[in-house]
Amino acid sequence: MTQDIRKGILTKVYLVYLGVLLFGLAILGRAFYIQNFEKKDMLEMAKKQEMQIFPIEAVRGNILSDDGTLLAVSVPIFELRMDLLADSLTDEVFKNNVDSLAICLAGLYKDRSPMQVRDKLWEARRNQERYFLIKRDVNYPELKKIRRFPIFKRGKYKGGLIVIPQWERELPYKSLARRIIGYEKGEADKKVYVGLEGKFTKELEGVGGSRMMRRVGGSNWMPVDIESQVEPQNGLDIVTTIDIELQDMAEAALRRELIADSADHGCLIVMEVKTGYVKTMVNLGRTKKGTYEEVFNYAIAEANEPGSTFKLASFLVALDDGKVELNTPIQVGNGIVYFAGHKIQDSHPPTASVYTAQQVFEKSSNAGTAKMIYANYSADPQKYIDGLYRLGLNRPLNLQIDGERPPYIKNTKSKYWSDLSLPWIAYGYEVALAPIHLITLYNAIANKGKVVKPLFVKEILKNGVAVKTFKPVVLNPQVVSPSTVEKAMILMEGVVLRGTGTSIASPIYRIAGKTGTAQLAQDNRGYNQGTRNVRYKGSFCGFFPVDDPRYSMMVVIVDPKKGKYYGGAVAAPVFREISDRLYAMQKDIIFPARKDTLNSPLPFAHTGWQSDLQEAYSALGYSTGKVNIKATWTQVISADSKIVLYPQLISRNLMPDVSGMGLRDALFLLEQMGLNVSANGKGSVVAQSVKPGTLVNKGMPVVLELQGPKAKEKKQI
Repeated sequence: MTQDIRKGILTKVYLVYLGVLLFGLAILGRAFYIQNFEKKDMLEMAKKQEMQIFPIEAVRGNILSDDGTLLAVSVPIFELRMDLLADSLTDEVFKNNVDSLAICLAGLYKDRSPMQVRDKLWEARRNQERYFLIKRDVNYPELKKIRRFPIFKRGKYKGGLIVIPQWERELPYKSLARRIIGYEKGEADKKVYVGLEGKFTKELEGVGGSRMMRRVGGSNWMPVDIESQVEPQNGLDIVTTIDIELQDMAEAALRRELIADSADHGCLIVMEVKTGYVKTMVNLGRTKKGTYEEVFNYAIAEANEPGSTFKLASFLVALDDGKVELNTPIQVGNGIVYFAGHKIQDSHPPTASVYTAQQVFEKSSNAGTAKMIYANYSADPQKYIDGLYRLGLNRPLNLQIDGERPPYIKNTKSKYWSDLSLPWIAYGYEVALAPIHLITLYNAIANKGKVVKPLFVKEILKNGVAVKTFKPVVLNPQVVSPSTVEKAMILMEGVVLRGTGTSIASPIYRIAGKTGTAQLAQDNRGYNQGTRNVRYKGSFCGFFPVDDPRYSMMVVIVDPKKGKYYGGAVAAPVFREISDRLYAMQKDIIFPARKDTLNSPLPFAHTGWQSDLQEAYSALGYSTGKVNIKATWTQVISADSKIVLYPQLISRNLMPDVSGMGLRDALFLLEQMGLNVSANGKGSVVAQSVKPGTLVNKGMPVVLELQGPKAKEKKQI
């Protein structure tokens, strides 16, 4: 081999080596450049194709009423997307069906024209989008229709339709009992629940699942493999103590009174005596529009001075300590007494200068109550405070619902204690209690001294089977002595029979309770701001029937503006309307038999229009006592040589009790409500196909069974 040839070969080898070296250096240089100058951009590109695990929200459990009626439920809504590159979605299939699909989508939602929808679908096809948004917030009926549309009816893999289920909370009864049931508030990433939704959110929310998702551009993510996702475990259901029919009726009654009084707000609580189950709790406040809605849970979260309903606590302490008896004389004078230079005055002048302790309570004498407590406890005021503490009035109830405002009763060591504190606390001032605290005390007297905790939830269910049951909770088995309980019962029934609550006395069943009227402080400006600015709170708290207490109830009306503000005038009538309805709904309570046979000289009449009955009895020379002069429909009760027209309460959405009515009156009443009525037989109504108190709708069929009286058995008009 010649030297020239060898030299040429070596040159070529060197060139190859040099090329490899330069190539390697170029790679290293490029790597160095990427690492130091393009790293951020490359990472962003990588993120566009990254895969992540996303959580799947579990279906939130339902909230049910005491009879299983849905109060809050999670309903499915869907987000629909489309994979324009689905394997079986060929150009031919897409081209032949896209116009029809556009027409169907445009016809269903009417937010865009078919041409606009078609252009969007073609654009997504050209851009090879695999997660194109079709529609958000699609309900199930709409989804069923969409699945029958062209292309989509081919199925998930052949038609490219991607269905993403989501859940939305719905209250079937809308605002009814909204403050108890609760709701979601706040932004999506900071949402919180209030009411039972909040207190039991751990049980309701269940356990979430997960799925793998791949970014398909921007902020859009597409499921990678639906089959491999971890399914969520749905939440548990909770069964409340709430009677939804009673809730509806109670809300209507409270709203009517608030409107009539032009009041600021009000609340109402009904509780089962023996169990502590809260059957209804209504909270209505005036909105800016002038309507009344559930805007705040006043029943548990508004703690202020209760006024005269607190006098029960003072009497319980004095009776249990042996300081007074029911017949203990108390000087009330002219109803005005001074303590530490401040006047305490009765709302009405007393009828005598000396009352018994029982009369002080029945007449709700502020001066008498203050003098009674001051005379017995001024030497040791802490003993009186300790007595209130024994009643549990200084301790929160730790309810099954958030928002309870702790009660406040100061003791003698407080820096705010003054010479005026003892007499003022005696009749309900310088203390702060929420309605739920007061009704718990009154309920204890109805329950023979046993204090039970108010409960809102009875059970927690999993797939319809109870996994946890909340039994009645006894907070104190005997809060005061049995003899004190008996005396308290006499005091409270006396209020209704002879005292400030006589307007709601019933000839059918016995009610015990206490009226309350409190002047509300004006922030830090005190109480007396002139007659135009004075604000009052009227309340009534009690239970019924006295001989076998079933329910305790408290009604509060705050800042009425139509001239009446006493608890007996604004709150007690609402109490009576609800108690009448509840009493009538008790299947095991028998109404007193009418004394209208041949042994009674009083003529009998069917239930009917009050004015007609009054006119008929007047023509026969009989006077009639009216329980409620505003009542339209009345039932005749004849007893003790007297005729009483007892009101039949009629609600526009609740089935009335038409038993005892003649066919004409029953037809008139029910057809006015829009019901479809048919009748069998002759005479008066003895049975009806729809139970009294049932929620009714227009057009609902009702069958009445009629029967005529036996000959010579009744004198009728």
